[in-house]
Amino acid sequence: MRHLIFFPLLALACSDPAPYAADATDIPPGADVPVEEAILIHPIQHSAFVITWNEQHILVDPHGDSELYTTLPIAGLVLLTDIHGDHLDTTTLRALDLTKAQLIVPQAVMDLLPVDMRAQCIALANGDSTKVKGIGIEAIPMYNMPDPNDPRHPKGRGNGYLLTLGNERVYISGDTEDIAELRSLKNIDIALVCMNQPYTMTVDQAASAVLAFAPKVVYPYHYRGKDGLSDVERFKQLVDKGDKAIDVRLVEWYPK
Repeated sequence: MRHLIFFPLLALACSDPAPYAADATDIPPGADVPVEEAILIHPIQHSAFVITWNEQHILVDPHGDSELYTTLPIAGLVLLTDIHGDHLDTTTLRALDLTKAQLIVPQAVMDLLPVDMRAQCIALANGDSTKVKGIGIEAIPMYNMPDPNDPRHPKGRGNGYLLTLGNERVYISGDTEDIAELRSLKNIDIALVCMNQPYTMTVDQAASAVLAFAPKVVYPYHYRGKDGLSDVERFKQLVDKGDKAIDVRLVEWYPK
């Protein structure tokens, strides 16, 4: 099913509207998606973004300058993937209105959060699942290869997430390499896939993994590494060459 997505003062439309939209501009405070099943992906920076679905706002890995979050709607669900500063930033979390938010975190993140925040957390281990506010959430492994005990991202410490939003399945990779658990994903509607060596995957590894599990739509994100930004245009070319049915969407994840 295809949808048009409308915001106050902002309409996203095209001649053949797609069911998933990305908007790199600020979301007006209180904006929502009034069309059932429509999903909006709103990049903030690097690993941080908002998913809006069914009048709910899901904030992923908020970090960095708190001013980036001042125009965003209040999140009812916050997902944290790992312990590093581009995923867990307690200063940024303190600056947000989390009074009505449920936090989903790995246990390693729970252990580092201030005590008062832990009461709002559900800790999931890899393979665990829960349901919050009608949203299904499954914790997916994310780790480095070939050594799953690599201290950067050892197996079992962090979580990628698989969200069920109505009839749509949304995969958030977190910091992972081209692992078997990634390649074996099934029936993914939207995927957000990292690519920044030496921390996660190369562009070629990410493209190969995406071609293996074949999501309908994929957004490259988390693509800043030691040597600058990864070549996401090359990623798109590789995926397009391998499977033209996969819709690769390139949007701005790094505010100037």
